[in-house]
Amino acid sequence: MASTDTDDSPVRAQLAQHLGFLYPDSNAERLADQVIAIFDHLEEQRPLPLHQLWSQQDCLLITYGDSIVDDHSAPLETLHSFLKQHVKDSISAVHVLPFCPFSSDDGFAVIDYTQVNPKLGDWSEISQIADDYRLMADIVINHVSSESQWFENYRKGVEPGASYIMEANVGDDLSEVVRPRASSLLRPTETSDGLKHVWCTFSHDQVDLDFRNPQVLLEFLKIIRLYLEHGVSIFRLDAVGFLWKQPGTTCMHLPQTHEVVKLIRTVTDFFAPGTLLITETNVPNHENLTYFGNRNEAHVIYNFSLAPLLVHSLLTGKTEYLKRWMMTMPPAPVGCTYLNFTASHDGIGMRPAEGLLSDEEQLQLVETVRRFGGRVSTRRTADGGERVYELNVALFDALRGTVKGEDPWQVERFLCSQTVMMALEGIPAFYIHSLLATPNDQAGVEATQINRAINRHKWDWQELQRQLSDEGSVHHQVFGELTRRISLRRQMLPFHPNATQFTLQLHDPFFAFWRQSTDRSQSVFCVNNMSDTVQELRLSDLNLIAMDAWHDAISGTRFDDQNAVLNVAPYQSLWITNRPASP
Repeated sequence: MASTDTDDSPVRAQLAQHLGFLYPDSNAERLADQVIAIFDHLEEQRPLPLHQLWSQQDCLLITYGDSIVDDHSAPLETLHSFLKQHVKDSISAVHVLPFCPFSSDDGFAVIDYTQVNPKLGDWSEISQIADDYRLMADIVINHVSSESQWFENYRKGVEPGASYIMEANVGDDLSEVVRPRASSLLRPTETSDGLKHVWCTFSHDQVDLDFRNPQVLLEFLKIIRLYLEHGVSIFRLDAVGFLWKQPGTTCMHLPQTHEVVKLIRTVTDFFAPGTLLITETNVPNHENLTYFGNRNEAHVIYNFSLAPLLVHSLLTGKTEYLKRWMMTMPPAPVGCTYLNFTASHDGIGMRPAEGLLSDEEQLQLVETVRRFGGRVSTRRTADGGERVYELNVALFDALRGTVKGEDPWQVERFLCSQTVMMALEGIPAFYIHSLLATPNDQAGVEATQINRAINRHKWDWQELQRQLSDEGSVHHQVFGELTRRISLRRQMLPFHPNATQFTLQLHDPFFAFWRQSTDRSQSVFCVNNMSDTVQELRLSDLNLIAMDAWHDAISGTRFDDQNAVLNVAPYQSLWITNRPASP
């Protein structure tokens, strides 16, 4: 049992420090004891050595619990069948997007954090997936559904809930508040104590929680403990940047928000070593990087800028913006890494491209994606205007062609996008609809009137199996080639998430970088033709070590003449390495 009554407990002292900063008017030591009591069934332990947290064999799949449906089984059971039969060991971890009962936003307006949505299955099916893969779950920490018991209690003036909801006064200075939506920030709400104005960062069905009340924090620590008991070992802190509110500020990334992340990190490090924290902060790059803290906040942060820059490069054939960004990206601190992804359940976020792509380049990107069937979502700015917030499109269809129009290179262009992503420093994450080359779901948008539904298709399990077994199907083609390349990647030491990475200065339209294993025994030159024309590559430009035997791991081609000139096909990727893959 964890130590709860000894003043020299290291975790107690650390928790008291966090809590004293967050709640200076409360008894920090008493609060620390309450936190420890929540985890009283777990032994206080030393955090795992940093080198044991991940390796080049790690790869994440992102999916809704019902991305694949079948009339004869619960969606979570069907998902597990898909993983066992088709994905197998190509991936090491599964992110099941919010699986609790919800009222809107496809799971991100949680009604009850302690239950699994019965339409998906139950806790036993969650645990079964966790038995075969590392399981990542969302902690939707900023807000709760307006249909939750907490909000109902808030309106009635009873606990738990009466003091859990964030309020504001109409006269408060909220002019600087950063919003991801164009709806009004405050929701008028009748309560037992009269009319109140409830803070709603996202929608009026998603009411923000008031973390100035320590009881709210304790509630979420109980939720984390429950998820740990069911096998969750990676926690995604959803929309965490908005967590702490203070009128007169942007209410983004406030010091108290970072302190909450540090506290959760302390708890998981001591009571569940090996548990990973990932912060979801879809913001400009320099803001996102702050969530590494001093190696005491998130283990992993999303590489949000990658998706818009990579799509831009593939649609235009220009690599200057992608190269410039990559050269300015710092290596992740020891014990931290990036999560690389090119598509998600939301869309391609454009805020992380601000300051990286010019307004003209962003507009061209928007117009091209619209021509390929995509939609655009906006956000409200402080001056009352609107800016593009995200591109809503299935990535496979976003890459139908280039700024010049559609062409025959969709599959090759798409495979190139995923191959670049999986070779970069960090852990690769594949959205299920990228892995399956799912096109735009226009019917879903029409049915829901929600732009994001375009990339949230629900596959019929029987139809998906037919497509994956049909050698003429684009889904078979893409899935097969991606899983083959993932398998190659898992065997190559230079693709360790923290292996050395340098950007290579090859001429446009090549995007190339060098990775070297942490023990320096193996190198790989990752060369990608980002254009729709054949390009010449001089191997001598790579400065290959003459004494080594070099080959392309993807095609198997050997390079006996290191002065040879290669004809690189449109959107072809090369992994030129000096050591064969492990058997």
